[in-house]
Amino acid sequence: MRSLCPLCKKESPLYFLNRDRNRRISQETFEYFRCPDCSLIYLSPIPRDLEKYYPDSYYSFPSSHIQLSKAAEPERYKIDIVMQFVTKGRLLEIGPASGSFTYLAKQAGFEVEAIEMDAVCCKFLEDVVGVKAINSNNPSEALKTLEKYDVITLWHVIEHLPDPWSILDRIVDKLLPGGILVIASPNPDAFQFHVLGRFWPHVDAPRHLELIPLPLLIKQIQSLGLNTLWTTTSDKGTLGWNTFGWEVFFSNISNLRFVNRRLRKMGRLINKMLSPIERMNGRGSAYTAVFRKGK
Repeated sequence: MRSLCPLCKKESPLYFLNRDRNRRISQETFEYFRCPDCSLIYLSPIPRDLEKYYPDSYYSFPSSHIQLSKAAEPERYKIDIVMQFVTKGRLLEIGPASGSFTYLAKQAGFEVEAIEMDAVCCKFLEDVVGVKAINSNNPSEALKTLEKYDVITLWHVIEHLPDPWSILDRIVDKLLPGGILVIASPNPDAFQFHVLGRFWPHVDAPRHLELIPLPLLIKQIQSLGLNTLWTTTSDKGTLGWNTFGWEVFFSNISNLRFVNRRLRKMGRLINKMLSPIERMNGRGSAYTAVFRKGK
């Protein structure tokens, strides 16, 4: 069984079969391939009804502005990363969901806009967070109508996009000179993935359509004229995703709630034991990368 790599068009062998282990929305089998040339791991074919794998429970909404402020605090590291490189201007977040980072960026003084596929999230972003939200499941098309930005962010979004490579072209075009692009995504070179394989929760079939190695992402973005400013697999967000991976892996073993709680506790223990390995450069469950457009 083979498939053509969506990036380099190389014929690629089947890497593994998987199902929706995290949400259990269906018992379908999904096929993931790995390109022998660029090492991209990708789902093929992509389900035509992909939206059904994002149930209403996929999103959560704070009940008030005070609750939004509290809910956003764990994501403060994101705005801290951005402000190491850009401290003001126009910022676009692609895929903000209920907008914790969007809220923090607005509070930091940025002029913020968002592109989000979920209509309920867009209403929340506009009515509660107070930012302009474009409701679209096609960011590439939505970007055509927008102005240019000092910052564009995709926090664990690029892996959900059916054609991230053409979208990157559009994103680069919409960056102002000196502007930055921030991307965070699951890391297919992670220690957890090497250990857990297709059972790794960050595969998240079928919502994660591509698992992009960091070297490949860097190569492609640099080919579009951006410079790499900073990359990490041990930022605060990644440390949280490490814990998440072990917790969800063990909790996926059972549907029984009382067993599930004990299994999650086991996952946290394993996470603590293996933390020194996962903090090593390149081994964390996710990476964050910052790129700058030349002036």
